Amino acid sequence: MDYSDDDVMLDIESGEDNLYSDDVDPGFAEEDNDNDSASQLSYVILKEEDIHEHQRTDIEQVSTLLSISQAEAIVLLLHYQWNASKVEDEWFTDEERVRKTVGIVKEPVVDLNQMNIICGICFESYFQKDIATVSCGHPYCMTCWNGYITAKITGGPGCLMVTCPEPSCSAVVGQDMIDKLISNEEYKEKYYRYFFRSYVESSGKKIKWCPSPGCEYAVDFGRGSENYDVSCLCSNDFCWNCSEDAHRPVDCDTVAKWIFKNNDESENTTWILANTKPCPKCKRHIEKNQGCSHMTCSAPCRFQFCWICLRAYPCPEDCNKFKGDDEAENKREMAKTALRRYMHYYERWVSNQSSRLTAKRDLEKLQSVQLKQLSDKHSTPEAQLQFIVDAWLQIIECRRVLKWTFAYGYYLPQHEHAKKQFFEYLQAEAQVGLERLHDCAEVEFKQFVSETEEPSKDFSDFRRKLTGLTIVTKTYFENLVKALENGLADVESTMRAK
Repeated sequence: MDYSDDDVMLDIESGEDNLYSDDVDPGFAEEDNDNDSASQLSYVILKEEDIHEHQRTDIEQVSTLLSISQAEAIVLLLHYQWNASKVEDEWFTDEERVRKTVGIVKEPVVDLNQMNIICGICFESYFQKDIATVSCGHPYCMTCWNGYITAKITGGPGCLMVTCPEPSCSAVVGQDMIDKLISNEEYKEKYYRYFFRSYVESSGKKIKWCPSPGCEYAVDFGRGSENYDVSCLCSNDFCWNCSEDAHRPVDCDTVAKWIFKNNDESENTTWILANTKPCPKCKRHIEKNQGCSHMTCSAPCRFQFCWICLRAYPCPEDCNKFKGDDEAENKREMAKTALRRYMHYYERWVSNQSSRLTAKRDLEKLQSVQLKQLSDKHSTPEAQLQFIVDAWLQIIECRRVLKWTFAYGYYLPQHEHAKKQFFEYLQAEAQVGLERLHDCAEVEFKQFVSETEEPSKDFSDFRRKLTGLTIVTKTYFENLVKALENGLADVESTMRAK
């Protein structure tokens, strides 16, 4: 089936029964350079050094423009969630109000000119050199300060906005005081870790951490993009909007419903309704595990009844007579149908996810071992074998898309028969094409890395076929995604043309 990148839907009247022939011309489906994924990236991956650099830049900018210390600039930026523009606007609108709100006191409220000073926590007398204060001037000894701030750091990220220990005072403890008072490197490192992470976690969702366990990268997502798929440098693909695995062409609401359904215990209730019957006496649900219809309840009631008509055993002779609609039985049959339908989509969803994970492992093996073997065996530089890696990357991506089409299909309204028929056609064609590509990359590839088996075809033929299948499959799946995201809106005109 031939179409261009500009086609949103596929021409089901082309008469082409086999979309992916064995001899695919790589020029069969031209790629549109304007649609290259790299040129459409609407996000930036931030490494740890990038975040540190952003923090330094913002601190220096605010400190210079407002003519304040960097410690005070940090306090302002933390309070206004690292929004430098808002800090500047608020400061120049009403500096006094901002100082009061944030806790940057202009003049100390306590006079410390005396020789001996009483610590406000331990009430011991100290020389002035052994006392530390923040902008308010309330005096505390070094030991009490250390214990106070250490306790705050132990308590979590709130330590970034610690205020004076004096209950009625709102003066904030700046970062310069942290450096001066905390000597324990473990606590100091913990504090600065909170400080580092605050740039992302206090950004008002402008920046998010990659949700992959152990990943330290963050993502700064641009506004105005309708594509929320993000591919992190750690190889995790996720949705910026909901943080679930990348799920185009399915929207976030559908994904949430699908995941909830997969985890919901109501599915167990559906199974019970479909596969069990209640004891007529104690109403406990019983599963039939033998062929005979003579049932004995396992509950203490030990009631004996007929599985078919649910009456006391032996049941009357009219057990097999049709008595018209039975509401309970109708509900049970409906539950069975609903369960079978759900399992149909769920099993295929799981199967494609499993195939995707296997493909990822196969790609890792290819890159770590097999490319070197193939390069040596065929005297071909590894750089010229990139087409095999590209094929596996495409397989992994297509498995992801195909997986989510089953969630899409489950929630597709059953009464929209034309859309359902067209969707199933597109999905089936995608499945066929992907299996052809996967088979070529997995099975046919083996003969070229095997040390004992002689290849049955020329390596250049294999290159041509795999490259062609990769291009065709990529194009088909891109158009499939567009069609489903468009809600199969063109199906009416397509079916009329038929």
